[in-house]
Formats: sequence, C-alpha cells, structure tokens
Amino acid sequence: MIKITKFLAALIGLLSSQALVAHKTDDSTGWSIAIHGGAGTIERDRMTPGQQAEYETALAAALEAGAKVLREGGSAIDAVKAAIMPMEDDPNFNAGRGAVFTWEEHIEHDVSIMDGRDRSAGAASGLRLVKNPILLADAIRVDGRHVFLSGEGAQQFASERDFELVAPEWFETERRRESLERLKTEKVSALDVDHKFGTVGAVARDSEGNLAAGTSTGGMTGKRWGRIGDTPVIGAGTYADNRSCAVSATGWGEYFIRVGVAQEICTRVRLSGNPDYQSAADEVMAEVAELGGDGGVIVMPSSGEPIFSFNTSGMYRARVTADSAVEVGIFGD
Repeated sequence: MIKITKFLAALIGLLSSQALVAHKTDDSTGWSIAIHGGAGTIERDRMTPGQQAEYETALAAALEAGAKVLREGGSAIDAVKAAIMPMEDDPNFNAGRGAVFTWEEHIEHDVSIMDGRDRSAGAASGLRLVKNPILLADAIRVDGRHVFLSGEGAQQFASERDFELVAPEWFETERRRESLERLKTEKVSALDVDHKFGTVGAVARDSEGNLAAGTSTGGMTGKRWGRIGDTPVIGAGTYADNRSCAVSATGWGEYFIRVGVAQEICTRVRLSGNPDYQSAADEVMAEVAELGGDGGVIVMPSSGEPIFSFNTSGMYRARVTADSAVEVGIFGD
C-alpha cells in the first residue's frame, strides 16, 4: 500500500470540498471504508506511469465518494453504494460501463449488496440496461420479498421503479470488444485476455458501528450459457454481519463459490473467538489457491480496521478511516 501522492490528493481535492486525508481528531466517529477494483496479473512493467496515475485517481475518487457519506454521519450501506457507483461509471473497471462482453457479444452485469445490521441482502444477475446495478441490488434488498433476481425478471423489477436505464451501447468499450475478438480468434481463455478480475466492491463501517458490503461486475470475457460468478451470490462474493465483518471479493468466481469465501471469513472469526481477521482472510484465500483459483478480498472487521488479502500479483485497492490517511495500492509489493 502507498499513501496517495500530493498530486493525486490535489486533483481529487478539486472534486470535493472535503480533504481526502482524514486527520485524527478527539471526536473521531470511528467510521472506515475500503474499496477494490479487481485483482489479477497486475505488474509494474505492464503499466505506464500515466495508466497507474489514472487508476490511482479513480480509486481515490471512489473512496472519497464513500468516505464523504460516512464523514457526514451517513450509513455504511449508503457509503458502499456511493463508492461503487463511480467505478461502475468508469470504463477502466469491469463493472457497469466498461464491462466485458459475453460470447454472444452482450454485456451482462451481476451485483449484490448486504447490510450487516439485519443481514438483509439484494442481488441481481444478467442485467443489461440498468446504468448503476448496485442501486438495483439495494432496491431488491429494501423491497425484501426476494434476495436474488435475474435476467428479464430483474429488468422488469427495475422498469417498475425509477431507475436510470441506458441503451446497451452505453456500456460498450473498444478495449473490451478487442478482448473478446482475441479470445475467439486465438482460442485462449478469459484469463489470457483479461489479465485481471475487474470486479469492483466496497466494505464500510459507519459511526454507529454498522457494517455493509457490495460488489458489482461484468463477469468474465466470453462467458457463455448464462454463466454467473460469485459476485451476486451472497456468502461467496459479498457478505456483511455486524457480529463479525463485511467482505467483498474479486476473483475466479467458480472457486469463490465453492469455498463460500465471503461468509467463510466472517464465520471463522465469529466462531473462533479470536479477532484475527487477517489470518482468517489469508487462510481462506489459501484454500482458494489450493483448489486452483485466485483473486482477493477486502474485509471490514467490526473493529473498523480494513484489511486486504489476495493471492495474485496485484489488486486495485484503497482504504481510509476517520483516524488515518488515505491509502491507495495497486501492486503486490
């Protein structure tokens, strides 16, 4: 992890009247937030200084959007939504605009959100028209009749409410189309063309000690047959429980589902009576690696000190608390 540079701090400062760096005060409210923008083969020699600065700036802006909610006394669930929306709108991430193409050349989003106060949750898969999927996931959570909607049913649910819908073309980028063409032409896997899992997510603790988590993705390049990964699966890609922690995952979804990564981390800590969240996260990620999968997680403990764990060469990530400065990281070192 690195502290955000003065240049980036000044740049993001133009976007907000609040300073990016949260200084410690005697009346600290104890809030904290962490975000991720995907994990995978992320190495220094494959990224120009300009690209690195662009990602760091995007991460810092998303983090600040969520931190602003918490700083002003807002809830963890609202902070998670506020942090994820800018990344869904940014074509650099595989969520919302800039999501990858399916084999049939569509873009389909998967998303979930969970509130640690009552473990209410909302999730959707196969979305094609909702501009910000994380907002739809939360509407499903608040509605409360179901947890997980998919495809046409999820679209109908969105159409009956005041959600911003956009044409499919709004999500498309040339870079993602080229990745699909390469996958088909060279007969390689999604891992060969994506290099990283661009899923985005956030975990937060508000001033009242409540936790929340959310995750949003476009899935894997060239996915077929309605494939669904871990992102919309509560307990695999997203989980939040005030009794233990909140987790958002990014990685090879099939393995995260098999391990039940997000809930497994929280349950291990809760049942062990030992609040060693870093060890729990590292052990679960090691299990994923043993099965052949890779990726990473961001974890918000009930104590409010966010941690990261990943078994890849890098993960786009950032964190800040009411008592600490902003940190932004990309590479494993």
